[in-house]
Amino acid sequence: MESLRMNSSKSETFWFPGRWVGGTTLIAAPLALLAGELLRIQFDFFFPQQLKAFEQHPALLTTSYSLFLAGTILLWPAILTLSRLIGQTKPGWAVWGGTLVILGLFARTFHYGINHLAFQLVRVQNLESAIRAVADSYGAFHIVATLSAAVMFGWIVLAIGAYLSGTLNLFRSIALGSMAALMIGVLKGSSVVSVLATTGLCIALIPLGVQVLQDGPKPGIQTVLRWSVLVVLLITVMYFFGQAG
Repeated sequence: MESLRMNSSKSETFWFPGRWVGGTTLIAAPLALLAGELLRIQFDFFFPQQLKAFEQHPALLTTSYSLFLAGTILLWPAILTLSRLIGQTKPGWAVWGGTLVILGLFARTFHYGINHLAFQLVRVQNLESAIRAVADSYGAFHIVATLSAAVMFGWIVLAIGAYLSGTLNLFRSIALGSMAALMIGVLKGSSVVSVLATTGLCIALIPLGVQVLQDGPKPGIQTVLRWSVLVVLLITVMYFFGQAG
């Protein structure tokens, strides 16, 4: 039987990013990734077709890529939380698996910055110019390229650690490891493999997120409302600061 291996005294001790952030992102991150993959699965996988799809369906492609990027960003506290649980009995697997995956998330985030620029080239210039710019610069060296392999191997290490530590059962550990099959790079569309990989992530992490959220005292309604208002205000302020930059 799966266990979080967290007794009441441990759950009351401070840990980063904490039960609420960790549990919420374990649920939200895989859902955002899967939604992003599903929204663009109708289009061909390779970058010229992705740019053409943006020209024809800008709102849909923007939503798809934004959801995937949001899921990638939200994964770091989720992976920290998972690594903490694994590390209670298998610290070595937790350290290496968590570190490799989080390093790989930096690579995915970097690539999505390039994706955004490529889409803006379609918008402010034209499709042909955008395709030519991406094609001519594809494969150019950047230091983040050294992290691309990290995220693939990291998921496997993390999945083995999750199983050996008892954090996840065998089926959900395999589902977690399937994320190693998710392609990384610039302007990658969706495929059956990518949908299966992100579905596996949902199977692995969402129940764990529910467990983490339930492992401790439940806040009162006033606390929930107060924090909800604070989070909305914080996101709003950050958005406008981002727009101003």
